[in-house]
Amino acid sequence: MDQQQNRPAAQRRVISLLVDNQNGVLARVSSLFCRRGFNIDSLTVSATNDPTISRITVTFGGDEQALNQLLLQTERLECTRQVFELDQNNSLMRELLLLKISCDSSNRTELREIASIYKAKIIDLSPDSMVLELTGKPEKIDAFLTMFDGYEILELCRTGVTALERGGKHPHMQKPPQEIRAVQLPFQQKCVK
Repeated sequence: MDQQQNRPAAQRRVISLLVDNQNGVLARVSSLFCRRGFNIDSLTVSATNDPTISRITVTFGGDEQALNQLLLQTERLECTRQVFELDQNNSLMRELLLLKISCDSSNRTELREIASIYKAKIIDLSPDSMVLELTGKPEKIDAFLTMFDGYEILELCRTGVTALERGGKHPHMQKPPQEIRAVQLPFQQKCVK
């Protein structure tokens, strides 16, 4: 029997890292992913309420074992304050899309209708093109883009996923990294001791 058939399919994973806000941190984190053979689907870096800390949100494909290994290795970087996987059912995930599409008087109305259905904003309109802005879940952005298969897309830009967990301050935000590792990866901790 083929071993590839027994392997679980790579799931889309979203992890959040709280890191020191200093030069070179993004390069260190992204090179760790590269060295470990992970393909990053999206990566966003943003400010937090603490000017000394930045949040990096990374989306990639991987199984449970790969995720656990990556969390452990990312946590070992001295610039990492916290690292955790975001539960997609208990998190708010958003992306921003800017889409420039070719248009003229013959198709402008239908493009406006598509934009209206998805609640996209028309942020620029010229005689030969239209720029649309849409914010939403990655699945919504994907569905919106499929509506333009028959149109000429001139340019497209997606920000990548940015995300926060629902509710108040979560326990992982209040504990040192070693305690988070013990909660998230109990099996790994037993092996290390």
